[in-house]
Amino acid sequence: MTSQTLHSTETGHKDAPALLLLNSFGATQSMWDPQMPLLESHFRVIRFDTRGHGDSPTPPPPYAFDDLVSDALSVMDHHKVETASIMGLSMGGMTGLGLGLAAPERIRRVICCAARADAPPPFVQNWHNRLAMLDEGGIEAVWNGTVGMWLSEETRQAHPEREAALRASFLKTTEDGYRGGASALMGLDYLRHLGEMTVPTLFVAGAHDAAAPADTMQAMAEACPGSEFAVVPDAKHIINVDNPDNFAVSILDFLGLEES
Repeated sequence: MTSQTLHSTETGHKDAPALLLLNSFGATQSMWDPQMPLLESHFRVIRFDTRGHGDSPTPPPPYAFDDLVSDALSVMDHHKVETASIMGLSMGGMTGLGLGLAAPERIRRVICCAARADAPPPFVQNWHNRLAMLDEGGIEAVWNGTVGMWLSEETRQAHPEREAALRASFLKTTEDGYRGGASALMGLDYLRHLGEMTVPTLFVAGAHDAAAPADTMQAMAEACPGSEFAVVPDAKHIINVDNPDNFAVSILDFLGLEES
């Protein structure tokens, strides 16, 4: 298990409780831009680009979730944060679960968005298929096979700037970073440990997410003691970008915020 010095930023209120945001596989910290006005008004917000993504370095693959958890704790240490709430989406949500299981003394709460907790054979095969796309056409070919899973057609037509921003971030993922992340995803194995979770956890699913279906996430919530579960309507996989208004509603109570 190795950690990396990653590209991170800190905004919001220096004396407020810390909130660590974890990006999706193939995204960067900028994916959280729609939520920043809300979050920065209440938290000390720390964001970073996952290894192999954005402006962070790319260590040689393969990676494991133990590495990603170690990276996140190193970012907290770098910013001198002893305890933080965690919000992550997709691979970031999975890493959030890992943090809650591995370092509960440092995690106040976890919001796990649009994520799985295990890697059944069809899920693993999907990553083999995407690695074949990478070998055939590079990272842009993978993006072309991904965007339809990430955003609804309505969002792509009405808000092309959202798709453009995600594409720009996706193309900053290095090929070794993608291979490393895919290897971590194929080894995902948190579901059987969710009964051991002691950190308050909210699971948030997209109603139309094929990558992390709502019924799969509901089963994760049922396996996790005392957890909460919410569904964002009219949203595919990147739920905070596809339907930011309803996503905000889904997290307000859990974060102790009032709807404005």
